[in-house]
Amino acid sequence: MPPAPHNGGDRESSPYVELDRDAWAALGAATEQPLSADEIERVRGLGDELDLDEVQQVYLPLSRLLSLYVKSAGELHRAQEEFLARPHPPRTPFVIGLAGSVAVGKSTTARVLAQMLAHWPEHPSVSLVTTDGFLYPNAELQRRGLLGRKGFPESYDRKALLRFVMDIKSGKDEVEAPTYSHLVYDVLPDEKVVVKRPDIVIIEGLNVLQPARVREDGRTGLAISDFFDFSVYVDAATGDIRRWYTDRFLRLRETSFRNPASYFARYGDLSEDEAVAESRRIWDTINGPNLEQNVQPTRSRATLVLRKDADHSVRYVRLRKL
Repeated sequence: MPPAPHNGGDRESSPYVELDRDAWAALGAATEQPLSADEIERVRGLGDELDLDEVQQVYLPLSRLLSLYVKSAGELHRAQEEFLARPHPPRTPFVIGLAGSVAVGKSTTARVLAQMLAHWPEHPSVSLVTTDGFLYPNAELQRRGLLGRKGFPESYDRKALLRFVMDIKSGKDEVEAPTYSHLVYDVLPDEKVVVKRPDIVIIEGLNVLQPARVREDGRTGLAISDFFDFSVYVDAATGDIRRWYTDRFLRLRETSFRNPASYFARYGDLSEDEAVAESRRIWDTINGPNLEQNVQPTRSRATLVLRKDADHSVRYVRLRKL
């Protein structure tokens, strides 16, 4: 559990600044809200409590803070090129990693930030990539005996994901990422996301803040987070996330699970009690252990933590000091 926040927090003994919601919201009070209610509705995740007030009070200050980081990175890039006496090539995209549990609302956070950051004239081109596309296909997971551990770090093609991020930070004109379908619950082999030198790339996923693995020869490799310019962790109490997962499962049972093409179509005919029991079984055997063992331990690696309350609203923000 993170330490309790305090107003305007600047404890000398902590490497973090912690601001409660009111103090954080005040930082965006003088900035015009760039998103309309219709735009917010389009990016709102299933079951996420997101409205104009939440965007104004939480995500507007965050987008402006990120803009400051992007601007500072550009200035540092120019200074470094002058120091190296090199021609001024365009700088590489500013990469933001965004992590958090299943059902915590990180996908909505990523979409909102992408929309808001693209509204600022300093960086109009923003790409959003989820790491779901780098999961091994179901057939490969089945072959490896990992289908029941989908979402755990070993279920991803980490080499391909690392190459993708390194290509972005190498300044390649075009970089491709695989696409994932939540309807069929699998990678779509013939569909790609193409990233064409945007100003900002947001990479969202469960395990994006995982540290580098130790190789068989004892050496430590690279982690994708080594190439992040900023990182965000969306946090909440585990009990709340478990409840949100069940709530989402019940809504999906009434919507996409009824689609015959859905991988989870078999859940569409469950009674409410059966659906609740199944969602809790999945959480307790897969998503909960993954959160506890792999996702939550990476929270301290984030530049900024958004801590949510039981109603999905952000209660406080913790930012690493510079």
